[in-house]
Amino acid sequence: MTEYGHYELSRLERMAAISIGAGACALLVGLMYGTWTLACAAAPLGLLYPKHYAQALCKRRKNKLRQHFKEALHALSSLLSAGRSVENAFLSLEADLALLLGGTKSDLMKELGVIANRLRNGDPLDVPLQDFARRSDLAEVKSFADVITICKKAGGDMVEVVRNTSQFIGEKLDIELEVSVLIAQKRFESRIMMVMPYLFVGMLGLVAGDYMEPIHQGFGWALVTLVFVALLGCSWWTARIMDIRL
Repeated sequence: MTEYGHYELSRLERMAAISIGAGACALLVGLMYGTWTLACAAAPLGLLYPKHYAQALCKRRKNKLRQHFKEALHALSSLLSAGRSVENAFLSLEADLALLLGGTKSDLMKELGVIANRLRNGDPLDVPLQDFARRSDLAEVKSFADVITICKKAGGDMVEVVRNTSQFIGEKLDIELEVSVLIAQKRFESRIMMVMPYLFVGMLGLVAGDYMEPIHQGFGWALVTLVFVALLGCSWWTARIMDIRL
């Protein structure tokens, strides 16, 4: 079963990440220093990019799983409101969710299929849910699985508790989606702002080479290096600011 806490790159994805990282490093260094000798020397730094690329793909997969889980909670609440038991609702959840997601190839659909099969084989509901929560590495799934486990052990109106929990977690995910939409434009603008200095320096070196000549010799190398490090630091700090976690 899939461990959603980490992402293993395929050979093609790793080669693509190395190519993108090497090209980006060479381009940035070439634009800043105006010499493609240093650009070629910086290209091997692209070997560090696959790790960050895998983290980005892992985050994207988890975000997609989180959004699909939100849809599953809404569908589960509807099934419980219609009078289904919790186990019967999970058995029907895969078919109902397929209509909303438009297919059965998503990660959540596969997980729901596994949960339904284990229920048919006699496993209690909390066992496959806890396994999914552990592998998903999502706080919302862990909270939901803990609620199911506590209700199984302590008793009580499980249908009402699960319905209220589903609505509460669904509302939390809706708020996270609204926040992510609000900051999406600012994140795009920040990326443009971080790229513009390199393009500006590269354009000046192309159209006004005599004007940029002093920074490509003597003390100019140290000044360019200082500015380059400062820009990299600003890019890292901006990425940290835009990484809002609720």
